Amino acid sequence: MSGELFKYDFEVRDYECDMEGIVNNAVYMNYLEHARHAYLKHKGFDFAMLTQKGIHLVVIRIEADYLYPLRSGDSFYVTAKAERVSKLRFGFSQDIFRSPDNQPILKAKVFCTSLNADGKPAYFKELEELFQ
Repeated sequence: MSGELFKYDFEVRDYECDMEGIVNNAVYMNYLEHARHAYLKHKGFDFAMLTQKGIHLVVIRIEADYLYPLRSGDSFYVTAKAERVSKLRFGFSQDIFRSPDNQPILKAKVFCTSLNADGKPAYFKELEELFQ
C-alpha cells in the first residue's frame, strides 16, 4: 500500500446511539466518511474544488467488519490510508479504535472511483498525489 496513515479523533454523541445504548451500525459509515474528507484536506485536496473542476469522487463499495461496540461518550479515532487499486479505482483502508486503550472497533475497506462531469469513470492525473 502507498500513502500515509492518517488519524482523526472523535467522541460518540448521545444521539448516535440506538435503544441498546450502542452506536447504530449506520453511524459508523458517517465516521468513516468524515475521516476520509479530513484526510483529503490533509493531503491538499478540497472536495468542493474537485467537484467544481468536474472531478467527482464516489464510493462504489464498502466492506466493514464490526468488531466491538462504541457507547455514548467514548473517545475514538479513525485511521485512513489511500491506495490505488486500478487505473480507475482507488481505495481507503480505514480502522476505528477506541481511545485511549486502542480497542479495535471496526475494520473497513472503502472502494471508490472518479467520475467526469458526464458521470463516466475517468482517470485524473492530479489524483495521483493522493497515493504518494
